[in-house]
Amino acid sequence: MALGKDYATQECSIASALEVIGERWTLLVIRDAFYGVRRYNDFLVHLGIPRAVLAARLQALTAQGILEKRRYQESPPRDEYVLTDRGIALWPTLRALGLWGREHLTHVRLRFFRHADCGTELGPYGECPACGTVVPVPDVEVLPGPGLNPDPADPVSRALLKPKRLLEPVTIDPV
Repeated sequence: MALGKDYATQECSIASALEVIGERWTLLVIRDAFYGVRRYNDFLVHLGIPRAVLAARLQALTAQGILEKRRYQESPPRDEYVLTDRGIALWPTLRALGLWGREHLTHVRLRFFRHADCGTELGPYGECPACGTVVPVPDVEVLPGPGLNPDPADPVSRALLKPKRLLEPVTIDPV
């Protein structure tokens, strides 16, 4: 029996979510958007994704209201992609998936996430143990962990070696 292309016969909210974010590369595009990657070429370079696939994923995520396309330059016209509130609501899912992958697959700390206001590392549910609250995404600071390559080849990975808050645009240093 051939594998179906959708989950139309499933009466399940997980199946409905997979219709939107379940394709290969999609969660990595969303992850990068949390890290502040906004521009098409930066996604392309950082992910190593085929152009046609990236274009399709960005178009689908925009159509679903997870990303918003914003013009940042008029001549020539250039757009960036920014997470919407609907996209930001995926943070607990991405956080949980990352923790699961580290615990069960990689066993390597690639990044630390901490509460920017007090410097405390986040708990497994995005909570600040010191403050006793769930930390809003813009108040989460991401820092490199010991498992990250300290000298990556692409400029986006190099920029992500610097501590920064989630959602803040990534700043690429000129070569």
